[in-house]
This record gives sequence, C-alpha cells and structure tokens, in this order.
Amino acid sequence: MLKIIIKDGENIERALKRYKRKHRNIKVMQNLREGQFFTKPSVRRRREVQKAEYIQNLRDQADV
Repeated sequence: MLKIIIKDGENIERALKRYKRKHRNIKVMQNLREGQFFTKPSVRRRREVQKAEYIQNLRDQADV
C-alpha cells in the first residue's frame, strides 16, 4: 500500500506527482497485469533471455 505524507505547505499537485512516480517505480500496474494469466516458467525465462539479448545488442551497437 502506497502512502504519501503531505508535508506542511506542500502543494497537492507536487504530492500527486510524488505518488505517481512512486506508483510507477514499484510497478503496481505491471504486476497486476502479469497476475491475470498464468505464464509457464519456461515462457517467463525465454522472455527474460530475449530482453537481455535485446539490451546487449543495443549496447553493442552503441559501442561501435
């Protein structure tokens, strides 16, 4: 559960911005979406490997 403590004299817009940032950083919506359907461990592992390969290719291209 997210808690945002509004400091004295803090603008509500600023507090809302902090809430949205914290919400995005802990990936609340992503975890909810992942939990809707069962994914086999092999599929999850394959996605992780594909993501790692993609990131590695981006880094390799940046080095050239």
